[in-house]
Amino acid sequence: MKIIAEAGNDDIARVYIAETEDGKRIEFVESVQPPLTRSQKWVLIVSSLFGCPVGCRMCDAGGGYGGKLSADEIYAQIDYLVKKRFPDGNILVDKFKIQFARMGEPAFNPAVLEVLSSLKSRYNARGLIPSLSTIAPEGCDEFFKRLLEIKNEHYRGMFQLQYSIHTTEPEMRKWLIPVKTWSFEKMKDYGEEFHDNGERKITLNFALGKNMKIDPAVLLEYFTPDAFLVKITPVNPTFRAMENRIDSYIVPGVNSPEYCEENSITESLRDAGYDVIISIGELEENLIGSNCGQYLEAYENSISEIDGGYTYSIQKKYFE
Repeated sequence: MKIIAEAGNDDIARVYIAETEDGKRIEFVESVQPPLTRSQKWVLIVSSLFGCPVGCRMCDAGGGYGGKLSADEIYAQIDYLVKKRFPDGNILVDKFKIQFARMGEPAFNPAVLEVLSSLKSRYNARGLIPSLSTIAPEGCDEFFKRLLEIKNEHYRGMFQLQYSIHTTEPEMRKWLIPVKTWSFEKMKDYGEEFHDNGERKITLNFALGKNMKIDPAVLLEYFTPDAFLVKITPVNPTFRAMENRIDSYIVPGVNSPEYCEENSITESLRDAGYDVIISIGELEENLIGSNCGQYLEAYENSISEIDGGYTYSIQKKYFE
């Protein structure tokens, strides 16, 4: 696998485009979280599919689907970054998070399970925290059954599971995520089993647009605050979000920190008993294109700048 382009800032985030021997391309990301240093928290976000068949309305990964990555191709992304930052193989990081959340719904690829089964023994990483973000697509029950087994065997207290919810309004959610997913009832049942006693709470993620509703009463009907928490993020300035006119409820660099933490939605969720995380990140990440938007699309269309994002110039290169 060759790295053919990259962009970013080592102090915040860097995004890479890689090409396989048969010419397929993916992207992956590394980031830190200022004011934390890389030795305190280092996050890798890797792809599991070539594109994605889902086509969520705010995600650029759905522009085309070219199949599943092998376990070796998933590992190649992680290995590249580990060798670049920690060449001796000792990852001396307090929180070393590997997120299966970049290009592709991970539940569509059994190779993700193969990687998770061997990940802990592959690296000397004291702070390893695997993280999987999913829309919980229907028809992937065997994947999630095996995921639970792997978590129980290898990662008790160290695994982060996240459901991509985005809104509690059913018709809006069907429009945002145009494939059949688990019902909230089924998500609840699996999440409660996954949480178990003393485990990390399951994250309900809302990339919140202005017209997207979060109803605490609906959440309470299915998701107990003892096992689930709520994370609110901006809608990042992807090509797809702009095409579909999805404006973010929270705008980094525009809304004040006080607004983000104390708005009516956040207060109503906390009043309902939920832990609420406002995850905004650095404004510069939008400029790098290292959020959920696809830097790959900008590269393949020879675009290095659009209004509101992807404004770092693309550095094209070929090396192993």
